[in-house]
Amino acid sequence: MNTATLHQFKSEMNAELEDLLTWWAKYTVDQENGGFYGQIDNQNQVNAEAPKGLVLNARILYTFSSAYLLQKKAVHLELAHRAFDYLVQHFTDEVDGGFYWSVDAKGQLLDGKKQIYGQAFAIYALAEYYKATANPKALDLAKATFRLIELYSFDPTQLGYFEAFTRAWTNIADQRLSAKDQNEKKTMNTHLHIIEAYANLYGIWPNEILKKAIELLLQNFSEHIIHPHTFHLQLFFDNDWKVKSTPISFGHDIEASWLLEEAAHALKNETTIVHYRQLALQMANASLKGLDENGALWYEYDPAHKHWVKELHWWPQAEAMVGFFNAWQISGHEHFLRHTLQIWDFVKKHLKDQKNGEWFWGLRSDYSVMLGEDKAGFWKCPYHNGRACMELIKRIDSLGD
Repeated sequence: MNTATLHQFKSEMNAELEDLLTWWAKYTVDQENGGFYGQIDNQNQVNAEAPKGLVLNARILYTFSSAYLLQKKAVHLELAHRAFDYLVQHFTDEVDGGFYWSVDAKGQLLDGKKQIYGQAFAIYALAEYYKATANPKALDLAKATFRLIELYSFDPTQLGYFEAFTRAWTNIADQRLSAKDQNEKKTMNTHLHIIEAYANLYGIWPNEILKKAIELLLQNFSEHIIHPHTFHLQLFFDNDWKVKSTPISFGHDIEASWLLEEAAHALKNETTIVHYRQLALQMANASLKGLDENGALWYEYDPAHKHWVKELHWWPQAEAMVGFFNAWQISGHEHFLRHTLQIWDFVKKHLKDQKNGEWFWGLRSDYSVMLGEDKAGFWKCPYHNGRACMELIKRIDSLGD
C-alpha cells in the first residue's frame, strides 16, 4: 500500500474526528441541567428528560481529554472540564465510594449500583483527563476506584472480577450489564474494559499492585477467555470460569486483539508483548469470519445454533478499523490494511449520517438503518468511533514518511 493512500486515509480520519467532536459539542451539551443530555435521536432531537448514565459521561470525558492531548484545541479541553466536573459532582458516591450507575436528567441519583464495567470506564477516563490536565483530583479518584475494585470485585480464589454490587458494595442478585446480557458472575466484556482502564492508569501511575493486576488479567484472557483453538472470545462464565455461553461477538474479538496487546506493551515485558502480538494476529484472523461481502463486520454468530445476528452496528466497524490496522502493522500482510480501508469506505457510504451528523447506531442486513436507536445515549457515545480516528491518526504518524 503506497504512502499516498495512508496520507489520504489520515486526512480523512482527521476530518471525521472533527465532524464527530463538532457534533457532540453542538448537540449534546445540556445548558439547563449541566453536563450532557442523556439521549438524542437520529434527527438530533433531544430527550431532555432522559437519564444520564455513567458510561456515557465517562466516555465523553475520555474522548475530549484524548482529543485535547492529540490536537491541543481549547474547545476540547473545555468540554473535558465540563465532563469531569459533572462526573465528580453528580456521579461520585461520597458515602460508599465509586460512581453511581445513573442519575436523572437533573443530576439526582437514579441507580446507585456499582457495575464494575462502569467503574472501569471512570478509571479509563480519569486517567486520560489527568494526562491532559495534571489535575491531582482526577488521579486520586482513579486510584481510589482501582482500590475499590480490587477490594470488592477481585476474586482471590479463582482470579478475575465479579460483575456488580449494590451501592454499598454488597452482593446483588441481578449482575447483568444490560437486558441482553446473561446474569453470570464473570464476563469477558467487563474484564476487557478493566484491563483497558488499568493499562491507561498504569501509564501515569506505575504502581506494583496495579502492575500485578494487569498481569493477572492478561493471564485470565490467555487461560479462560480466549478460546484456545478458535481464538474467539468466550463471553460469560460462572465463578470457576466454566463457560456459560456459545455466541461469538466479532466486534469484541477485534477490539480485544489490539487492546490486549496495548496492555502488554504497558508492562514493557518483551515476552508478554510477543505473546500478545501473536494472539492479536490470531484473533484478527478469527474476526475475518464475521465480514460481510462489502467488508463490514456482522454483529454476532452462535455456532451452537448456527444463528447469525446480521446487524452492522457502529462500534464493531470502528474497532475493526483499528484492529485490522494493528494486525497489518504487526504482520505486514496487506490484506489487513485493505480490510481497514474497506470498512471505512462502508462507514462513509452507509453508517455515517450525511444529513444529521455522527454515525447511525447500526444497519440491518439489507443496509437499512435500524430504527428507534440512539444517536447519543446510555450506550451510544463518541468513544468507539472517536477513539478509532485518533488511534489511526497516531498510528499513521508513527510510520513516518
